[in-house]
Amino acid sequence: MLPLYLKEIRSFLSSLVGYIAISVFITLIGIFMWVVPAEGGGFNVLDNGFASLDPLFTIAPWVYLFLIPAITMRSFSDEKKSGTIELLLTRPLTDMQIVLAKYFAGVSLVAVSLLPTLVYYYSVHTLGAPKGNIDTGGMWGSYIGLLFLGTGFVSIGVFASAISENQVIAFIIAMLLCFLSYMGFEFVAQSGVFGKYDAFFKALGINDHYISMSRGVIDTRDVLYFVSVATIFNLLTKLVLQSRKW
Repeated sequence: MLPLYLKEIRSFLSSLVGYIAISVFITLIGIFMWVVPAEGGGFNVLDNGFASLDPLFTIAPWVYLFLIPAITMRSFSDEKKSGTIELLLTRPLTDMQIVLAKYFAGVSLVAVSLLPTLVYYYSVHTLGAPKGNIDTGGMWGSYIGLLFLGTGFVSIGVFASAISENQVIAFIIAMLLCFLSYMGFEFVAQSGVFGKYDAFFKALGINDHYISMSRGVIDTRDVLYFVSVATIFNLLTKLVLQSRKW
């Protein structure tokens, strides 16, 4: 499993797509946080006058809706297109080990994409009045929430890649599924169609649990939710792989 995990990391780092995706992630967040004026409800830290990284954690999930599908779209699609999927399935690895190797490789890359954003923390920390006037505990809670959100999106992206051998189609499917998981249930809850069950539908969405963790409080219910999302989609990916053997 470890060799496959390392192979996936090397494959990503040897591809220009990977570096472009992470660069776009950092650049877009930087533009919204420091360049685009805050007029009309923008996120510009300097204009808002608050030593807070809330803009980062508001923008990042939306950027991840595009970034993570771009990271994961090659996971199985590339193997299918090149014909190496059959060779991969004959290795002395279980289907779940293959899925987890690709999944954890994706999660590792998401974690790597977050590291450069610590520069923004340092900037806000320095600009605070007095210096260091920032809710560090809440910030770390938000980072953990964003990482968990990323794990959910990665599992969805790997699943989408497993059901299509076309990378573009895998990207589109992953993006749509991530959006529906992130905001779809929120829209259903806000519609008021299900009355007293609206809160239940809201709790099914990723956004509700992400917001909860972004407050700096790591609730076991939120952790279990993200673990459940990743587990469900990883199991679905495993079923897709098994279907190729029938």
